[in-house]
Amino acid sequence: MIVSALSHTSVAGTDWSTFDGPLAAAAFILYVILSCTDKVDGYLARSRNEITDFGKFLDPIADKLLVFSALLLFLDFGAVTVWSVFIILFRELLVSALRMVASAAGVVVAADKLGKYKTATTMVSICGYLCVFAMAGLHLGPVALTLGIYSVSRFLYAVAVVLTVISGAQYFWNCRKIVFSV
Repeated sequence: MIVSALSHTSVAGTDWSTFDGPLAAAAFILYVILSCTDKVDGYLARSRNEITDFGKFLDPIADKLLVFSALLLFLDFGAVTVWSVFIILFRELLVSALRMVASAAGVVVAADKLGKYKTATTMVSICGYLCVFAMAGLHLGPVALTLGIYSVSRFLYAVAVVLTVISGAQYFWNCRKIVFSV
């Protein structure tokens, strides 16, 4: 994400045409690779039967770092709203706290399908935003295409925020016995 931050030369998202094209493209490519490693890592762990409690804890933390590094930069660029980032951050903190309480009770709370869909939707949205920044910086494609990708990215981000709320509520519902026994 440092590459992405260095690629932007305007103040707080005032003009996307000021993205440094090659650096914005590098940020996009790097983020896509890092996002894909999350899927590959999970696949390899399952296929080799090497799923560990440590991995169940570490994987969501890696996802959070990847997502929040981008979202904080997007705040600076003016691409996302503060309230949406707050909702995502708040949910992640609550679910992390839930995992700690569950762990103290001897229960490991792994990511469920809805949480994984939320993460995937968020990462695809972020990749779309980074693609738009790279396209704007490199002056690639027609403006209509760039705006189309931006619109799809914004829509997916909105879906991700909704999934964030629903999946957070689902985690607490599924762990209500642990939560209310403390």
